[in-house]
Amino acid sequence: MATVPTQIRIDENVKAESLELLKHLGLDLSSAINIFLRQCLIKGGLPFTVEDPHYNKKTLEALVEAKRISRNPNVPFYETMDELKAALESD
Repeated sequence: MATVPTQIRIDENVKAESLELLKHLGLDLSSAINIFLRQCLIKGGLPFTVEDPHYNKKTLEALVEAKRISRNPNVPFYETMDELKAALESD
């Protein structure tokens, strides 16, 4: 199988961290990229899900509400699940 040189641009820090990780896995960058590209061909696309890590509006609102509740000194706090169960059963 003939190989061809390929040049890519990578963030300096990403490359350094990747090289360190790959070293622990016993791989070099060229081998890792070849594995990635072969997996793309096998899967007919990227071999992993690409997702937007941002939360939708409803989730963001729920996070704000949870933070507000957690800072309220009038909201009961329970150290254990047993304490929570006892409080729920007493109501």
